[in-house]
Amino acid sequence: MSEILEIIMIVSFGVSWPMNVMKSYKARTTKGKSLSFLCLIFFGYIAGIASKFMNTAYMADFSSKWYVVCFYILNLVMVGADLCLYYRNCLLDKKAAKGE
Repeated sequence: MSEILEIIMIVSFGVSWPMNVMKSYKARTTKGKSLSFLCLIFFGYIAGIASKFMNTAYMADFSSKWYVVCFYILNLVMVGADLCLYYRNCLLDKKAAKGE
């Protein structure tokens, strides 16, 4: 049951991140974004993935539970994309500030 709840949590985040990435892409600004928040989330997903690989009970049954790690990795990629967009938008903000 705990694995099902974990999957629900990861899928919920997984649905939210693409929407957040699209918002960042369209906004073309860092206003309202927090670099420290994105970095903490990114680090959290790395820690979550590492915890799965370090858990011997999980790894013993990995062949039937590999999909959980896939959700973690997918979310990590989404947060990584949002981090890249943050830096792009930061450059756009600096260009806009020079143009004013």
